[in-house]
Order: sequence, then structure tokens, then C-alpha cells
Amino acid sequence: MHCDNIILDKCIEFSLEVMKFVQVLEENKKYVIAKQLLRSATSIGSNVHEAQDAESKLDFIHKMKIATKEANETWYWLLLCEKADNYPKNEALIISLTEILKILNKIISTAKKNQANK
Repeated sequence: MHCDNIILDKCIEFSLEVMKFVQVLEENKKYVIAKQLLRSATSIGSNVHEAQDAESKLDFIHKMKIATKEANETWYWLLLCEKADNYPKNEALIISLTEILKILNKIISTAKKNQANK
């Protein structure tokens, strides 16, 4: 287990909150969006977790970029819920995801700089 890892902790916390929201979606019979949201949202953290044991700096950057892509997809599913008239909404998830995306982008840009300075 990795200790004191802010992005990993935030991703785990986010995944747990998404799991709760997915239950609400399923209670409202919104199964397709629920499944897509759960898959992409939990994939953010799994890629960040994988990146912790990357084989190289480039592998680390690649895994973090995949996490960012999954975060962007998650944003899309949450945005659909926000915009649809008959769907549950969860503004807190969008706020958390925005913070995760900012951290991921900073990690990637810093890692790229460090890689270029080698």
C-alpha cells in the first residue's frame, strides 16, 4: 500500500463516492450510464495505482495520461447526468473530478519536464 499519496487517496475517495452515486442511478433504472460511469471512474484510480510501480518515467507518464483520459470520460458521463432532466445529479463528484484532473495534469507536466531534463 502506498502511503501519503494525495492523488491516489483522492482517486480512491472519488471511486467510493461514485460507487454510491451509481447505486442511486441504478435505483432510478439508469443502468447503462451507471455501468459506464462506474467503469471509467474506477479506472482513474486503477491507472494511478499502476503508475506507482511503473517500469520507467515514460511508462509512468503513459499511465497517468490514461488516468486523465478516463477522468475526461467520467466527466462526460457526469455531465450527461447533470444535463438530463430525469437523471440524478451529483455536483460534488464534478468538483472532486475537477481537482483530480488538475493534479493529474500537474503530475504529467512535471514528469515530462523531469524526463526532458535528463
